Amino acid sequence: MTAPLLTLPSARTGDFKIISSVSAAHFVSHYYILLLPPLFDVIRSDYGLSFTELSLALTAFNIVSAAFQTPAGFLVDRLGARTILVGGLLLGACGFAVAAAVHSYWLLVAMFGIAGLGNTAYHPADYAMLSDHVSPERMGRAFSIHTFAGMLGSAVAPASLLILQQLVGWRGAFFAAAALGLAVAALLVFTRDDAETQRPARAKPQAADRDGGWSLLLSPAIMRNLAFFVLLAIVSGGVQNYSVVALASLYETPLTLGNGALTAYLLLSTIGILAGGMLVGRVSSVLVATVGTLATGLAVLLVGATELGPILLILTMSIGGFATGIVMPSRDMIVREVTPPGSFGKVFGFVTTGFNIGGIVSPLIYGALMDHGNPRAVFLLIAASCVVSIMTIIPGWRLHRP
Repeated sequence: MTAPLLTLPSARTGDFKIISSVSAAHFVSHYYILLLPPLFDVIRSDYGLSFTELSLALTAFNIVSAAFQTPAGFLVDRLGARTILVGGLLLGACGFAVAAAVHSYWLLVAMFGIAGLGNTAYHPADYAMLSDHVSPERMGRAFSIHTFAGMLGSAVAPASLLILQQLVGWRGAFFAAAALGLAVAALLVFTRDDAETQRPARAKPQAADRDGGWSLLLSPAIMRNLAFFVLLAIVSGGVQNYSVVALASLYETPLTLGNGALTAYLLLSTIGILAGGMLVGRVSSVLVATVGTLATGLAVLLVGATELGPILLILTMSIGGFATGIVMPSRDMIVREVTPPGSFGKVFGFVTTGFNIGGIVSPLIYGALMDHGNPRAVFLLIAASCVVSIMTIIPGWRLHRP
């Protein structure tokens, strides 16, 4: 009679430890992605480099991340998510520490490549740990907190790194970032909960995995999810990187107002993430993703179609941002619901390479549109990408109804 009463608090405690430690790792992931940009000028001056030469470090980071994230997902399923996640944190921390300790441009580039290899661990390992060890009724909130923590890392990085640079120089800022990664790695090592080890063992790979898992990754459901992630990356890349300059070119919108509208979009998207986590399990994930993505597209289309006053512009961008945030937990749940047990690492590793693909492709497209004097087309492409992305998930409607 008392067993359920005893196991419930234990389950809650186990969920809290898993969610908090994995979210801390996701915070570090986004912090590391933005480690170089705030310190770009200082490092460039120290080494006497051009912008293009120093940008090679970012290129190395992203190419390695894109190339090895899916293999990292296979390792997650084979060796365990916690082991790979700790290894990724250690690789990133050691890479940045070495880059700070040794005065060598080419070593700096190489260490950013090593950090990119460490970055491949986060998405497959994070989602595998959450999917394997968090109670189903808390899964939506777990995904939303995880995504929120990553965005918080992005928000904190620029200001904190500039403060550290002023206090201890850019090398000291790199060492501090490395210490953060080591601290979270230690947290993961020492916060294993008994409830975690008592959960059922992961299922053995199914027949689809006997060819190495590629038949699963190349199945229609997983490929549609990959396309969904690519298109969402194109949407976010357009809004975050080009909306301000497109508004200035199209309507002569002041940069202060354009950046204010973008800030409102990003702020409301973080709130939307938490709200979206509350909807998981109550409303179909496909329905939430469809409505949220459509609302984002309509908001951006309105911004591109007509000149709005300052208040309406900020309000419309805020609505678009909130809708974008609501989509994110359901986006992750859609992937989880089509993934067989024991394959979370490889599947999430594969579909989240869509972020890298979209991040590589979208600047080339949006940049060309701006260079050819078509700022309105930037907003049209963002809206069109929203519509096309919906088409990739609607086939899952029957599967995802509660």
